[in-house]
Formats: sequence, structure tokens, C-alpha cells
Amino acid sequence: MLLDVTQAVGWLPLSLDWADAVVAAGYKWLLCPRGVAWLAVSDALRDSVVPHSANWYAGADRWNSIYGAAPALAADARRLDTSPAWLCHVGAAAALPWLVSLDREAVRAHCVALANQLRVELGGVPAESAITVVHRPGAAERLGDAGVVVSTRNGVARLAFHLYNTEADVHRALAALAR
Repeated sequence: MLLDVTQAVGWLPLSLDWADAVVAAGYKWLLCPRGVAWLAVSDALRDSVVPHSANWYAGADRWNSIYGAAPALAADARRLDTSPAWLCHVGAAAALPWLVSLDREAVRAHCVALANQLRVELGGVPAESAITVVHRPGAAERLGDAGVVVSTRNGVARLAFHLYNTEADVHRALAALAR
């Protein structure tokens, strides 16, 4: 089973050891620049995955794999690596140690509380997600005009509350929607 945790890792405490493969993009909840992503595979799956994009970075001896024919690949999961987007990983190296130092349950509680505050104020019910939607005509436009960053999915405004959001952001969204 392949599990994409891009929409959860960073705000939701996760236990992922049961999955065969886990992928995540770092540009969302992990506060990394675009271009950072990871794949973790179980030992059993790793041995059956064909590394179609293998290049020198996946070589058993990277610096001797740069030139010539197809490299001898590393014996471990590194054989699935591709050359990283170097500058993006500089940003990830700054963001991730800070995120790891935080209490994951406190992060979840903060993000979910803000989303729930918006839900309840709009007449909805609390949920256990930092992501919420607003089903109102023109909501995305009104929120955007007020400086609230949202995405639109199938005509519905989608808000995702993160560490850097505060109750002031909820109030700004509510004021924009009340117009």
C-alpha cells in the first residue's frame, strides 16, 4: 500500500510503520521550498521496486557513477534516489529541525482549533482536521480580496490552518465572508 501523507505530515501526529510505501511533498505542512519530497519504502517493497529514474546519485559509489554506462546501484533504499533539488533541500534543512522540536500534539491541537473555530462560527460542527472548506457562493473571491490565502476545489473555498495562523486569521476570514 502506498500512502501519500502530504496533506497530514506536519500537523497530524502519524504512525506510518504499517505502510509499504510513504510519500510526502515538503512544500506544504513541512514548510520546505517546492521541490522537496521523500519516499520511504519497507524492506520487502524496496527489493521489488524498479528504479526507472536511477542515475549517478543512486550509484553504489556515487562519485564513480557519474560517468559511463548505467551505474551499479546501491544495495539499500538509496538505489531509489535521484539527484536532489539542492537549493530546495537547503531550505528543508533549516525548517525540519525546528518542526521536529515542536510538540506534535500541540501543533495538531492549534491547527485543528483554528479550523474548528471557523467551522463553528459559520454554523458547522467541529472536525478533527486542520483543513476545512466553505460552501458559499463567492467565498474564495471574498476571502482572497481580504488577503486570506485559499485554494479552490470544485468551486469550494479550501482553507488550511497552520502553525503561523492565529485567531486573527480566523476573524479576518469571518469578516470577509460576512460581507
